[in-house]
This record gives sequence, C-alpha cells and structure tokens, in this order.
Amino acid sequence: MRSPPIDDALVARLYKRAKGDRWGLPRGAFAEALVESAVRALGAELPRAGDLERRLAALYLEDLALACACAAGNDAAWEHFVREQRPHLYRAADAMDPTGGARDLADSLYADLYGVSDREGHRKSLFRYFHGRSSLSTWLRAVLAQRHVDRLRATRRLEPLPDDEAVALPSGMADSPDPERPRYLMLIQRALRLAVARLDPRDRLRLGCYYGQSLTLAQTGRLLGEHEATASRNLARTRRSIREDVEGQLRTEAGLNEAQVARCFEVASEDARSLDLADVLPADDRARDGHPVRSTGERKTS
Repeated sequence: MRSPPIDDALVARLYKRAKGDRWGLPRGAFAEALVESAVRALGAELPRAGDLERRLAALYLEDLALACACAAGNDAAWEHFVREQRPHLYRAADAMDPTGGARDLADSLYADLYGVSDREGHRKSLFRYFHGRSSLSTWLRAVLAQRHVDRLRATRRLEPLPDDEAVALPSGMADSPDPERPRYLMLIQRALRLAVARLDPRDRLRLGCYYGQSLTLAQTGRLLGEHEATASRNLARTRRSIREDVEGQLRTEAGLNEAQVARCFEVASEDARSLDLADVLPADDRARDGHPVRSTGERKTS
C-alpha cells in the first residue's frame, strides 16, 4: 500500500529547517525522503499531522537533505560531504583496524555513496538507505563496521580446513584460546608505545590533535601551519613510519618471525582498543582542559 503524501506546509517547514535550498535540492525530492523515513519508522499508515510533524522534526534534517543532494549527484553537496565526513570515517576505520587495513573499506564506500547510473539513467546511491534517524556520521560508522565484519567473516571462510593432525589434537584443545594471544598483544602494545615516543615531536603533536583531540584535518593543519592536504599526507607518512618501527621491533627485539609478526597485528585487529593511538600518545601530546599541549614549545595561535 502506498503511503499518503505529507502535507505541503509541513514539507515546507521541514525543508527550511533542513536548509535544503543550500544544495538546490528539489522540494519534491525532499518530500519523498521524508515519506520514506516516516514509513520506515512508523509503517505505511502515517499518524495524524501533529504526531507526524513531531516525529519528522526529530530527524537529522540537515543530514537528510545533504544525503538527498549527494544521491542526486549535486557536486557542491558531495564536496561538502567528503570534506566534513572523511575525517570521521577514517578515524572510525582506524579504530576498527589500527594498522590501517580498514581504510580501503572507508575509501571504497565513496564509490557506493556516489552511486552509478543504471540503464534507465537512474542513479543508485547508497545514500538511499539513509533515513535521517541517526546522524550521517553515526550511520556511516555503522555501514563501515558492517563491511568490516563482513570482510572478516569472508576471510575466515576462506581459511583452509585443518589437516588430519590438527583434527587429532586432544579433546578441548581446538576450542581453547590462543595461548600466545596475551603475549602478542603485550608485545605489539609495547612496540607501538615506543614507536610513538620516538617520533619527531611535531609528528607526535599532529597525531595528538587528530586522534587524541578528534580535530578535523583542516583544524589540525591550521594548528600546525599546514594545508589540510599536507596534514593528511603527513599523518599517512607517520602511520607508515609507526608500522615499520613496530614491525622492526617485533622482528629484532622480540625475535618473532614473519608469521608471528602477522599474528601480532591480527590479534590487535581483533581488539581495536588495544592499538588506539589516542590511548598510546603521551599525556603531554593529548588534550588538556580542551586544548592541545604543544610539545614543541609553540603556542596555539588563533
């Protein structure tokens, strides 16, 4: 059964609150998104006008309008979305896999979000599944988390079955936890702390701003006198440096072989909090009273 349309006056009020004209979003397209959101939450039979308005007014209307504009292929809306949401998406990816392995999932989302046109010329965008009941950032994190879980499950399905000798292990051994897991976790945590401590103070401060204080790339760049793109490149360089340092420590100081080093990172990826850079950064490189402490001796300028 097709749901009834929402009153034009209500659409106009909500459209204004959503700032839909900022993206040149057609009011009809926004009205369709509101109906879809209402149906998803309430069913095909929409409630009376007063109750319906209260429920729709509780939506993240600006995020909904932005998603609609992006799904329609609006360039200005898309550029705004990427600029504002990319840092949040990357931080979520790094929390899921501190080694950087989930960033490709974050990047792959953009193609699905932008969408492609089918044979009839209709754009099929992942944004059509966003209904404004949560913020766009929260929804993106949920989508990314689901894809991360799906990939882990797919990877495990592709692992070879145990051979006969493995099957013949004493009863209960196959189900017991990895006895080396606590040791591997301890080794990689210690190596990460040392790798961060050995960074150049400016690199460590940049990490503190971005991961410890959750500043955007643009804000981090302004604090350090860098362009946003430069700050992004420097963060990527620092992450690579940290990983190389950690791998080197695990090989030379802990005496692990390649398989054991890989297992260390695998253990860490299964426990995302174990390698959270925000926790590993020294206290003087993290936020204090809402402001970054400048380990280089510089003062924050406005």
